Amino acid sequence: MLRLRDIMTRDVVVVTPDATLREVAEVLAERRVSGAPVVEDGRVVGVISATDLMRFESPLPGAVSRRMRADRGGAEAAPEPPPGYFVELWAEPGMEVVERFLEARSMEADPLDRHTAGEIMTRDLVSLPPDTDVHTAAERMLREGVHRLLVIEDGRLEGVVSTTDVLRAVAERRL
Repeated sequence: MLRLRDIMTRDVVVVTPDATLREVAEVLAERRVSGAPVVEDGRVVGVISATDLMRFESPLPGAVSRRMRADRGGAEAAPEPPPGYFVELWAEPGMEVVERFLEARSMEADPLDRHTAGEIMTRDLVSLPPDTDVHTAAERMLREGVHRLLVIEDGRLEGVVSTTDVLRAVAERRL
């Protein structure tokens, strides 16, 4: 019977909770992975994925976006005023208004550099030990709705199994 230790990726890409979202995106792209465990002091504290990054940047209603408070408390920031609100106010903007506007834009220009993995990571870990059979792992991934699970033994991250690893095992007729 095929076990997780037989198909898991051992050279696991990890990030720290204080890595900026830009750094996370760069690591995921560079290593050609769609997610990574978030590790602090040798302990897995979460998982971050490309989906988490897309949700952060999403302007769609209901998506977790950069408009959510950085503390991830779940409450949205105050609603933005309607578009016409500033028309009257800025009919003849003085230099002070222009400078404030440019300053605000520069601070908000790149939210990926201002927010961290720890802010948007998934804290609910889905993990199994390395001796778990692949069928059980696939059922768990399906039930939990995840594309990767952590392979942990004695509190140590030993590897990661993704849906691609399971699919590869099927394609190679190992399952």
